[in-house]
Amino acid sequence: MKVAPILRELDDRGDAQTTLIHTGQHYDRNLSAVFFEDLGIRAPDVSLGVGSGSHAHQTADVMIAIEDLITQTQTKEQPFDRFVVVGDVNSTMAATIAAAKMNIPVAHVEAGLRSFDRRMPEEINRMVTDSISDLLLCSEPAGVENLLREGHPQNRVHLVGNVMIDTLRSQVERAKTQDTLTRLQLSPHDYAVVTLHRPSNVDDRDTLASLLDVLIDASARIPIVFPVHPRTLARMKDFGLLAKLQNIASFKLLDPLGYLDFLCLTSQSKLIITDSGGLQEESTALEIPCLTMRENTERPITCSEGTGTLIGNSSELLRKNLELVFSGEYPMGSCPELWDGKAAQRIASLLLSCTEK
Repeated sequence: MKVAPILRELDDRGDAQTTLIHTGQHYDRNLSAVFFEDLGIRAPDVSLGVGSGSHAHQTADVMIAIEDLITQTQTKEQPFDRFVVVGDVNSTMAATIAAAKMNIPVAHVEAGLRSFDRRMPEEINRMVTDSISDLLLCSEPAGVENLLREGHPQNRVHLVGNVMIDTLRSQVERAKTQDTLTRLQLSPHDYAVVTLHRPSNVDDRDTLASLLDVLIDASARIPIVFPVHPRTLARMKDFGLLAKLQNIASFKLLDPLGYLDFLCLTSQSKLIITDSGGLQEESTALEIPCLTMRENTERPITCSEGTGTLIGNSSELLRKNLELVFSGEYPMGSCPELWDGKAAQRIASLLLSCTEK
């Protein structure tokens, strides 16, 4: 979702030769390969096939694979001008470290985002990636402020907007033509979408059970659609919580969905309940209430300007804010200025101008 518009913009301009590297960190078909199909991205030029593992193993495997790739393919006559990394996953950090150690400049898309919670693996990934990238491309003003406060030179920090919203805006009308709602027997703007996968929400039985109890109560008033992340499904099974959900007709448990199916659901929902960073942003762009099941967010603009409200893992706050949505009293925000669908254009211009220098 983040790579697609940048790659397309660079390829359309024809001013740069691009190599698309897929690490394979996300290896489930509905969490990876189907996105290439839905978004019309060309097949990866290189697939590393890293797969699952602990944070250390994934990071090490990607670093080794990237180093081998650079060693085997780069020549003095045709070096890599720059690596472009996106987001905050283990692959982002690992590729950045490997490239930087081989003296290849790195541009980080979504730079500067901070939750200020180092218990989150993504926070470590973001901090390390930013510290050794030379081109820092920010999706919101808070990212710029964080990077300048950390001492990054101002000429390396650029506010470009949100590239994920480029993808959303280019695909949302197409997504709405999918038959997803018909298959699930849903009416537009009359259901809620839920995604949960973070340890703070799903790894403790009492916490997960209390959140599910609130959602079960809510399903008596509005259908709940819950595409279940593999991690969450495993916890539900381990905790003995799955069976009671399967017997509620208005509580629809789904396998992970492809991008278009999922966007069809979210773009026509009444509200979104999530602990996903990307979905916080998409809900703001879609102007749909988002109850964010986290104590903090690295995307503060979704709450200060957008449609998000931080809930943490409090079942009481979840119940209270659900009632605000149902009663029509939930406070609505607006879409940030640079989330205009043109972030990839600004990013491509910066990448090409830096390469020319």
